[in-house]
Amino acid sequence: MKPASSANWLRPEASRPFASVVDFDWSSNLSTMSTLVLFHAHPDDEAIATGGLMCKASDAGHRVVLVCATRGEQGEPQEGVLNEGETLGERRVVELAEACEILGAEPPIFLDYEDSGMIGEPTNDNPACFWQADVGEAIERLSKILVDVDADVLTIYDDHGGYGHPDHIQVHRVGKAAAEAAGITNVYESTMNRDAIKIMMEVMGGQEDMEEPEVDVDTMGTEEADISFLVESGEFTDRKRLAMLAHRSQIGPDSFFLQMPEEMFEIAFGKEWFNLTGVSDTGGPQTVDLLPGL
Repeated sequence: MKPASSANWLRPEASRPFASVVDFDWSSNLSTMSTLVLFHAHPDDEAIATGGLMCKASDAGHRVVLVCATRGEQGEPQEGVLNEGETLGERRVVELAEACEILGAEPPIFLDYEDSGMIGEPTNDNPACFWQADVGEAIERLSKILVDVDADVLTIYDDHGGYGHPDHIQVHRVGKAAAEAAGITNVYESTMNRDAIKIMMEVMGGQEDMEEPEVDVDTMGTEEADISFLVESGEFTDRKRLAMLAHRSQIGPDSFFLQMPEEMFEIAFGKEWFNLTGVSDTGGPQTVDLLPGL
C-alpha cells in the first residue's frame, strides 16, 4: 500500500499506513512502565524536537529522563532577560527544568560540556566544548547514566544532527556508542521531515506578517521516504508550546515559532519524526503511538 503523500502532512488529522520495510516485535509495548531517555544538545531542543513524545510517554506512565550535553551557553539571549550577574548558561538550566516539568520529565541531567556554537565559529575550538570532547570519555559519562536509570529506549539525532550543528552531530556519535556500551537496542534518531518542511515553507510564504527563517531546507532532516517512524502528538501541542515558552531567553514572544497561528503550529509541531540507524528507503514512516520499547 502506497504511503500518503507529503501534502497530507498539512492536515493535523492525517495518518499514514504502516510501512513494511521494518518488522518489529511489539510485545515490548505491553510492559507497564519503561524508561525513555532523550539525549539532546542544548536546552530547548527537547521541546522543539521531542516534546510531544515526552508528554505522551509520561502520560502513559513511563519514566521520562532528559540528558543534555551542554547548557547552551552560546545561544543569543533575548534583550533584558538575564538578571544582573547571571550567565546565559545559568538561566538556561532554570528554563530547562521548567520545561521538563511541563513535559512530564524528571529534572534534567547534564553531561557538563560547553556549547560549541554553530559550525565554523571560533567557539568550535574551545577545549571544553562538546565538539572537542574526548569521545570515549563522553560515551562513558552517558552510558553510566543510561545504566543508572535503567534505560529502555534512547533518542538521539540523525547522523548530520538535523541541520549540521556540531553539538547535534556529536550527540549522534556519542549517543549511538553509549547505547551500545549500555546494551540498549531501542535507539531512535530524532529527525525532521524534509519534504514536509518544504511544503510548510511554501505555505508560510503566502502568509502576511510571517517572517520566514533563513534555512537551507535541502540539507535539513531526512526525506520522508527514508523516515522510519512518525509519532502523532497533536493533542499535546499546547504543552509543547508552553515548554518552548519556558525557554524565554531564546524564544521570545515574537519568535518565528510563536508567530504561527494555532492551527499552523499544530501542523508544524504536532508530528515528530524518527529514524532507525542505517535504515532507509522505508517507503514512508510507520505511524506509532509511542516508539517501540515503550
